[in-house]
Amino acid sequence: MKKAVCLMCAGVCLAACSAPEAAQPAQKENKKAAVYFTRDISPAGLAKVYQKINENMTGKVAVKLHTGEPHGPNIIPPAWVKEFMTQIPNGTIVETNVLYDSPRQTTEGHRETLKTNGWTFSKVDIMDEDGAVMLPVKGGKHFKEMSMGKHILNYDSMLVLTHFKGHTMGGYGGSMKNIAIGCADGKVGKAMIHGKNAQTNWGTSGARFQENMAESAKATVDHFGKHIAFINVLRNMSVDCDCAGTSAAPVKARNIGILASTDLVAVDQASIDLVYQLPEKELHDLKERIESRDGLRQLSYMKELGMGSGEYELIDLDK
Repeated sequence: MKKAVCLMCAGVCLAACSAPEAAQPAQKENKKAAVYFTRDISPAGLAKVYQKINENMTGKVAVKLHTGEPHGPNIIPPAWVKEFMTQIPNGTIVETNVLYDSPRQTTEGHRETLKTNGWTFSKVDIMDEDGAVMLPVKGGKHFKEMSMGKHILNYDSMLVLTHFKGHTMGGYGGSMKNIAIGCADGKVGKAMIHGKNAQTNWGTSGARFQENMAESAKATVDHFGKHIAFINVLRNMSVDCDCAGTSAAPVKARNIGILASTDLVAVDQASIDLVYQLPEKELHDLKERIESRDGLRQLSYMKELGMGSGEYELIDLDK
């Protein structure tokens, strides 16, 4: 167990302590990643953490968001993102089309949904609008390459801005899920990850699905190298993804704060650690969703792939 660094937030001890054992393989190195934390869930809070991780956000910056299904109640508010984007003058919001039945299956329908949800203040680049490109998956055991929205090649850096929440198949959706599914193109890449076959779009589940996602995310992480950073917003954490739109289950967990790091594994590990310290009545549904889907395999497999460190220092920016 790591030594706890306790932060009191609305009665919750927010500690940089260990998640359940299933999420923690032995570390290959002792260096701890910096994870920055604020309780200020607002545009100002986003700016506060971004200033700590933006050193390598150079050139054209892709800001990867989940912009949500029509009228989705839990997405990061567009008005917040509009204000935050002033911190990234060379930034462009990016998305990809989806595999499931939705207006967002097509670029035309996707653009209508963007208007419905208020993403009208700046360009949103639907990265697979003009097709896909294969990026290598180094060290993958399931994939050697992954099909991504072609426009990913137009950017020098990527900021992964994620609404952390539950997920129907992933158990939870953090920064890894945001780029794993969110950068894969809607026709080929997402089908590869989900194991689409003649009978169903959803042929893969459990630990194998988590591994597929991690390998897809690795292609994006390796593509950008040091020019990628991650922000998780722990707010409105339904057990359902923003893919569920208005049908998402009611939120039972309190808002916690915003986490940011240049280490993908660390930011998702820290998010899980903080969620797992919620009171049982708030944690129960999220924990059941995460563990029933083998969601913690996301963390252990990313570590096996060398995508980051589960050992981190939680730095409280509010003190």
